[in-house]
Amino acid sequence: MKKLITLIFLVPLIAFSQLEKIKATDLTLIKTVTSISAAKNKVIYSLQTIEKSDEKPLEYDYVNNIFLLSEDKKSSSALTRGKEGAAQAELSPDGKKIAFVRKVKEKSQIFILPLEGGEPWQLTNMKYGASSPTFSPDGSKILFSTSIKLEDLANDSTLNPNKSLPGFSLEKPGFETDNYILNNKVKPNPDGSLEEIRAYLNKNAEDKKTRVFNRLNFQGEAGLNGDINFNHIYEIDVQENAKPRALVSGFASYNSAQYSADGKSILAITALNILEHPDREQENKIIQINLADLSQKTVLEQKNKAFRGFSISPSGKKIVSVVADAGVLSYGQFCIFNSDGSGFKTIKFDRIPGNFVWSKDEKTLFFTAQSNGGTPVFKMDVTSEKITRITDYESAITALNRLETGEWIYAKHEVANPNEIYLASADFSKASQVSDLNGWVKNKKLSFPEKRTFKNSAKQEIEFWIMKPVDMEAGKKYPLVLQLHGGPTAMWGPGEASMWHEFQYFTAQGYGVVYPNQRGSGGYGKDFMVSNYRDWGKGPQEDALKATEIAAAQSWVDTSRQVITGGSYAGYLTAWIIAHDHRFKAAFAQRGVYDLSTFMGEGNAWRLTPNYFGLPWEDESVTKIRENSPYTYVDKITTPFLIKHGDNDLRTGVIQSEMMYKSLKYLGREVEYVRYQGATHELSRSGNVRQRIDRILRIHEFFQRYIGK
Repeated sequence: MKKLITLIFLVPLIAFSQLEKIKATDLTLIKTVTSISAAKNKVIYSLQTIEKSDEKPLEYDYVNNIFLLSEDKKSSSALTRGKEGAAQAELSPDGKKIAFVRKVKEKSQIFILPLEGGEPWQLTNMKYGASSPTFSPDGSKILFSTSIKLEDLANDSTLNPNKSLPGFSLEKPGFETDNYILNNKVKPNPDGSLEEIRAYLNKNAEDKKTRVFNRLNFQGEAGLNGDINFNHIYEIDVQENAKPRALVSGFASYNSAQYSADGKSILAITALNILEHPDREQENKIIQINLADLSQKTVLEQKNKAFRGFSISPSGKKIVSVVADAGVLSYGQFCIFNSDGSGFKTIKFDRIPGNFVWSKDEKTLFFTAQSNGGTPVFKMDVTSEKITRITDYESAITALNRLETGEWIYAKHEVANPNEIYLASADFSKASQVSDLNGWVKNKKLSFPEKRTFKNSAKQEIEFWIMKPVDMEAGKKYPLVLQLHGGPTAMWGPGEASMWHEFQYFTAQGYGVVYPNQRGSGGYGKDFMVSNYRDWGKGPQEDALKATEIAAAQSWVDTSRQVITGGSYAGYLTAWIIAHDHRFKAAFAQRGVYDLSTFMGEGNAWRLTPNYFGLPWEDESVTKIRENSPYTYVDKITTPFLIKHGDNDLRTGVIQSEMMYKSLKYLGREVEYVRYQGATHELSRSGNVRQRIDRILRIHEFFQRYIGK
């Protein structure tokens, strides 16, 4: 009997020993469902894969294609193939055709793919491109959007036949009117009259020989951008050679456009005041556009508020949305109102909802919301407004759709598998995996996080997770890496997909990992999220280090080999911590912010400075901008420090890291600086794959210099 018991326990151990550790290049194996669309019991989904480049060795391409689930939901077939790609796929209401977006001559255009047979055909041929296709309720038409540059709109004889100008000032110094944006017949001449000189200067700007900025938000994600763009919406018949009809005009943007339930009108979100410069106007309103005469009327507007999308009930009688204060540190508030804007009320729910799905009888509303380390599904009784969580905190539910059978189809991320499609019963009591996108994970050794909590000095409960190294040996000590999240309103947990590979890679390399949701994190309610107001450093440091201390008390942790890393705001927090605490043997800060005054001018996320602290020229004793800047304490940093930034990262800006590196180098500290050519702030999530692999290897290699055997 004793031998039998020993044998039973040995079987899983042997099986585990035959599994492989996660490798850096396993990043390229991860497949991700980006969207799901369902109609008439048919289900399609868009899948992103990472494929080796045909032209460049060691390089990879992101590829998106469309797949169809079988009628029994047990298998899938590819509807599009190859690297040409297909994105933003949506099924028609009758389930007979698909609209999707594909690039043609560098412009996105909408294609139609019949499910009953035949090749995709191009529906739009828009000069400025077309995206976000949405079928009308009867499937005969498609609503789509296009982005138009201000100068193009001003000079487009079709969209602006009267050559009208914006109602707001373009804020060009010395000009009382904006006539200079209109093309004229003056010949460019550098040696001519003042008007000819102006024509010459405008021509140079048009030909990209120079860039002139007069707007507040002149930084994009990957480069400087002086252009102002407007999002316009169009409607087109789903027929070959159909001509699109513009539903809006003028110098205003229209977003989140949806058909009304009866298909007779469009609802959209637009700026509250179109006479205010788009960079300064942060309030908006929900409007209705009558498709018969294109007349507009306001459905709902609230002073100093901005709506973040909406969902219309099946009958069209109710609308749910998320509304937030405009222009300040704010928190999205769940709200519901009648389709004419009456009966507005906020719902008591201290999380930010999204991905709304109504029941047919409109008695129940389902949605997802980031919360406590995951993204569960919740349901609300519309009459009583009672909200119940119906899935766990340990996973993330995305692309939630309901079938006509009442069953649910959705994508799920969890530690055991980075992404799969699931089918669940109407009440979510039974769920089954219906895809095998990432089956390769079954052959890998994984580390599963253990959740812990503690109360900080502000009496807040802080959640954090500890992951053990795989292949741990009894009595052996292992290094510990503190992984910090950015935002500062991001949230990590078992349901966070973006860090799955990195966490698993580090545990495969013999590190323990600890990651906390320090004060200021999202997913824990409004009060928790804003509790780091004018305190980005000291309070969050307390939470992060307490989590580290608890993790370091584990018997397997070598407390002499602790390291720290984080990106964006967490790059800030990494630098802050090593300037105030010296327990870490090495640190790696990625795309960070280190001087809040500089950040005010350099990054396109600059509003974080006035929202959290105030303005740099205001009273420092109130704003505490200098007090909260890690750069203020640069001379206190003695920890070996690796600093990373992408060349084209304008969300936080490279001057931040250049200042930190140069100052530490001047002081003679152990510091190294890594820049990634062409990389943006999104390098670790959606950047060049070769650079993403380089990044994770570079972290490991740098840490090993100081904690290696």
